[in-house]
Amino acid sequence: MTESLAGRCALVTGGARRLGAAIARRLHSGGANVLIHYRDSEADATALVGELNAMRAKSAAKVKAELLAPIAPRALVSAAKDAFGRLDILVNNASSFFPVPMGQIESSHWEELVGSNLRAPLFICQQAAPDLAQHEGCIVNIVDIHAERPLKGYPVYSIAKAGLAAMTRALAVELGPRVRVNGVAPGAIAWPEDGQFDPVERERIVATTPLARVGGPDDIAQAVHFLAIAPYVTGQIIAVDGGRSIFI
Repeated sequence: MTESLAGRCALVTGGARRLGAAIARRLHSGGANVLIHYRDSEADATALVGELNAMRAKSAAKVKAELLAPIAPRALVSAAKDAFGRLDILVNNASSFFPVPMGQIESSHWEELVGSNLRAPLFICQQAAPDLAQHEGCIVNIVDIHAERPLKGYPVYSIAKAGLAAMTRALAVELGPRVRVNGVAPGAIAWPEDGQFDPVERERIVATTPLARVGGPDDIAQAVHFLAIAPYVTGQIIAVDGGRSIFI
């Protein structure tokens, strides 16, 4: 992928660590200026901004926001315009992920999982749409293969990601032709840091993946980069999962 993103500005939510940081680095390497959103990971965000600015001066900035706060969408878009004068690429990456079995679901679980995975992305898209349209920009939502094939024990998360998948397609219709909207659906990429999947379950997941290995954050970042520069692709969700979604 050689098309340059020079002069464009990308906002990556949850961009300080893990998948978000890989996406930020990839878009930055393509020439984009990058605004890294974070909530709690200030040290990681500061380090990443320093790393990117060392490569290209004044090419990265950070913004702290609680995405469930009503003011967050406006604050994020304003921060991008203040830092770089425009917004061309929005990557909705920030996400909460934890199990809640049926019979134990509470409203707080719904608010956190649906709020971070669906409600916040919708309102950020709505706020960003006029600026994205001005520059024929794009949105890339980080979905999940379990939007289509629910993960047992994670019904609220699966519902939220299914909503995000539907939102991706709906906004492609609503915001076209000036704004393209696509998604990337990861499979087994980066294991949760809180040990949600034990070693036996991890082995089972790898065994049911046709490529027989776990992917990495750079695999997701590459797909996001492709969608950022693909001028005739919209309303699509690309599974980056080693083929697992055709097997489960």
